[in-house]
Amino acid sequence: MVDTHFSADSPEDVGIDSAKLAELLERAAKEVEEGLLPSCQVAVARNGKLAAFATFGDATNENLYNVFSSTKAITSAAGWQLIESGKLDIDEKVAKLVPEFGTKGKEVITVEQLFTHTAGFPHAPFRLTDWSDHERRRERYAAWRLNWEPGSRFEYHATSSMWVIAEIIERLSDMPFDVYVRERIALPLGLPDMWVGCPPEQHQRIKPVTHSGEPMSAEDYRALGLPVPPQTEVTEEALQSFNRSETRQVPVPGGGGIMSAAELALFYQALINEGRAYDGAQLWSSETLRFATTPRNQFPDLMGTPVNRALGVVVAGDENRNKRGFGHTNTEHAFGHGGAGGQIAWGDPGTGISFGYCTNGHDRNAIRSGRRGVSLSNRAAVCALAEVVA
Repeated sequence: MVDTHFSADSPEDVGIDSAKLAELLERAAKEVEEGLLPSCQVAVARNGKLAAFATFGDATNENLYNVFSSTKAITSAAGWQLIESGKLDIDEKVAKLVPEFGTKGKEVITVEQLFTHTAGFPHAPFRLTDWSDHERRRERYAAWRLNWEPGSRFEYHATSSMWVIAEIIERLSDMPFDVYVRERIALPLGLPDMWVGCPPEQHQRIKPVTHSGEPMSAEDYRALGLPVPPQTEVTEEALQSFNRSETRQVPVPGGGGIMSAAELALFYQALINEGRAYDGAQLWSSETLRFATTPRNQFPDLMGTPVNRALGVVVAGDENRNKRGFGHTNTEHAFGHGGAGGQIAWGDPGTGISFGYCTNGHDRNAIRSGRRGVSLSNRAAVCALAEVVA
C-alpha cells in the first residue's frame, strides 16, 4: 500500500479540481458497473502527491495489477540512469556491450535502436524462465535472426529489445536487473509495491488476468477502414501465463511489472518533477529527462501515424496524440507507455498531472479498449484547476 505521505489533504491542495476528478472516477467505474471488467484502479497525482487513488469492482487499494508494457518506461528509466552516469552511450553498438548478441547481422544494431523499436528483431523468441539461466540467455541472443534491416522502419518489439536492455543494465551496473530496479528506482522513490519480478509472498494481492468481451472480426476492422492487426506474441495465453507464480517472479523488462495504479502515477511524478524522489533526492537530472523524452523516431505505425517514440517512451506530440494512447486534451509534451489489456501510464509536464489506470479485465474488443483509454486520459488531463495552468 502506498505510504500516506503521498496522499494530498484534498485535491485542491495539489491544484486538482474535485468536480473534474469526480467525472474521471465515474467514467472509470462505468465498465465495472456494467459487468464488462471485473475491477480497475485509478490514480491521479500532482505536485508529488496523490489527488485520488480509487479501486472499483472486485478489488481494493491493497491489490496489485500486471501493468504489462507500461513496464517499458521503468526499464528505460533504469537505462537513462546509466546514460547519465556516462556508462551507456546510445550510439554504441549493442554487440560491444553484449558480444553474444553480435551474430546474424545484429552486430550493426545500436543501443538507441533497442529503445526506439527500430532494431529489426521484433519476433525474436525468448522463454521467460530462461532469464534465470545466464548461459541460456547468451544462446538465445546468438540464435536470434533479423526480421528486417535495423534502422529501416518501426515495428513494435513487444519483449525482445527490452530483454537486451535489461542485459546491458546488468552488465554495466554489476547488479541483477530486478535488484537494480528495486534499489535504484522503486525504493528511492518510496514505492515498495513497484515490482519487476514479484516475490511469492506478494502474489495473493495480484488480481488475476482475465479476458472479456468478443474480439473484433476482420470485417469489423474493414468496416472502420482499419487494417487487421497482425498476430504477435501478446496472446491471451501469454498474458494469462502471468497468473502463474513462476512467471510473476521473472523480471520481464518489457512487460512483467506488477504494482498498483498509484505506483504508476507517482513514478511519473518523479519524471515530470526534475527526476526527484519524494524526499528531494534526484534520481535523474533535468537534462537527462529532456534527452530521454525527446522524440527521435517518426516512422509510421500500421495506420500511418508517426510513432513519436523517444528512448523507451511515447511522446504525445501533435493532434494525432490520441492514436498514440493519450487524450486529445493532453499537452504535446505528455509522455508515457500503455500496456496490454488497457493499462494507462503517463505524465504531462504541461499540467504537472500524472495518471495511472490498471485493470485485470482485458477487453477483447481492441477499438473499445482504445476508446476507453482516450476517454479516461481526456478526463484525467483536464483535472488541473484553471488557475494553475493559466
